[in-house]
Amino acid sequence: MRVFLSQYTAILITYLRPLQGRVAMLLVLLICTIGIQIINPLVIRQFIDTAESGSSLSALLGIAAAFIGIAIIGQVLGILTTYVSENVGWIVTNKLREELTLHCLRLDREFHKLHSPGEMIERLDGDINELATYFSQFIFILVGNFLLLIGILLLLWSIAWSIGLTVTVTAIVALIALNYLRRISIPYWQSVRQSSAAFFSFLEEHINGAEEIRLSGAIGYVMRRLYQMMRQQLDKEYQAEKLRVLSLCSSIILFGLAYSAAFLLSNSLFKWAGLSIGTIYLIFYYLGLLGAPLWQIIDQVVNLQKAGASINRITDLKGMQSHIPDNGVGSLPEGPLHVEFDSVSFTYEGDQTVLLDGVSFQLASGHVLGLLGRTGSGKTTLVRLLLRIHDVTSGAIRLKIDGLPPIDVRQIPLGVLRDRVCIVTQEVQLFHGSLRNNLTLFDPAISDKDILDVIHQLGLTTLLKRFPEGLNTIIANGSNGLSAGEAQLLALVRVFLRDPGLVILDEASSRLDPTTEHMLQFSIGALCKNRTGIIIAHRLETVRYADEIMILEDGRIKEFGSRTSLAADPRSRFNELLRTAFEQTQFTLPNRL
Repeated sequence: MRVFLSQYTAILITYLRPLQGRVAMLLVLLICTIGIQIINPLVIRQFIDTAESGSSLSALLGIAAAFIGIAIIGQVLGILTTYVSENVGWIVTNKLREELTLHCLRLDREFHKLHSPGEMIERLDGDINELATYFSQFIFILVGNFLLLIGILLLLWSIAWSIGLTVTVTAIVALIALNYLRRISIPYWQSVRQSSAAFFSFLEEHINGAEEIRLSGAIGYVMRRLYQMMRQQLDKEYQAEKLRVLSLCSSIILFGLAYSAAFLLSNSLFKWAGLSIGTIYLIFYYLGLLGAPLWQIIDQVVNLQKAGASINRITDLKGMQSHIPDNGVGSLPEGPLHVEFDSVSFTYEGDQTVLLDGVSFQLASGHVLGLLGRTGSGKTTLVRLLLRIHDVTSGAIRLKIDGLPPIDVRQIPLGVLRDRVCIVTQEVQLFHGSLRNNLTLFDPAISDKDILDVIHQLGLTTLLKRFPEGLNTIIANGSNGLSAGEAQLLALVRVFLRDPGLVILDEASSRLDPTTEHMLQFSIGALCKNRTGIIIAHRLETVRYADEIMILEDGRIKEFGSRTSLAADPRSRFNELLRTAFEQTQFTLPNRL
């Protein structure tokens, strides 16, 4: 996709507008710096012509002192300009990084299935880093050097129109050539960024699976793929760098011709027009000085090439929209939620496989549903629809508080829905940070007293004692050696602190030690008091807290009813499961605690 100047301008205006004060200061510093660069050569010319005329030493010392003073001021202005420009660049890129990260977090599950964490790191960090120079230097260096270029050309025209014309033509041809190279090089740099994202995605995937790779003897295959990807990256960067070098070579040739022409013209003017030595020096000094802004413009063109590729990718990313619209205006007051599924069916877009087919049931507020079924029966899909990770293909899911009319989940803002409906998954994500931060999800409004009260209510005081520094214990490297059951216990604390109206628990399928099993069962019981609950059970022990049982099979409700009545009915599927479990493990289903 071609990047037009309007896109460059639009992104600059959008993110620099809040920094108008800093931008104005930067422009003033640039103008002052340019003025210093133009004035100082005039002082040198005066020094040379004064020395040639045989003036006194004191006059020469005065001119030299003026030159040194102006040079010092120029250095100070240069330092200030660099500081302010870098400050602007970091503020803008951090803002852009924050916006993109938030945008990606709001995208639906389908987006994150297509893009690995490694790729997202490269797009959210690598592409934005490419824009750091664009925001901090490009526009200011470009404007500054164009002003310097115009100032030098005007002075050269004032000295001799022939020299001014020669240098002006050289500068125009150079800029036209550079702009052409910029346009044709953007796709190459975009390919480099895409290749880099794929490379980081590959690294992330195989580093996470390092243990499995070693155990399966696949190290040789992984290294071969690594070498192939590195070679592809090298080839693409080589193609892009060839165009950059072509830009440099073009400018070298053009300036070589300009120097030759200036030498011949200066020699002629010295002989026939009485041009002074100081003025001839000034011509070549300005010609050399002219190279600096053009070289910097070349560098910025290269940065613009890279920025163009990054702007393309960032624009594409910002243009991606979630398939789950978030335009609801409804609300869910405090209290346990009533759940209603009304003829709910679901299939993935473009796939004819029916994952849920005409599912209808109601779960009264404050009741707990035990959800059973084989793998692929639709248990997880049902929960995802309730949380609006996907939207139903047909039918409706409604929630309500007793005494109020039901509301379709599609009419509830996602933030409100996921604040009132919480889920504890099998694979709990723990973050690098203290135990406190992992329980509060970095919410400073939750006090230690609130955390400890919840831990006590859930019967997890024994678990807390396993952490040597209590709430200050740092959890790093994933789960810090915690089992799946222990991680779920911490997730239960998270949920309890938010006080939702509906709790969904996808029970850990791995075998738990007796202590963890006891704590988990007690915590589930405490969490489900005065709340509506849905438990995706992998063991029959867990459904002891359920008021109703639902058994799914091939996306349809095979059986639904009261736990006690189904357990007592010898014809029910649930009763059959209990008998089978009793025969295999001598397990008897206890009454609800």
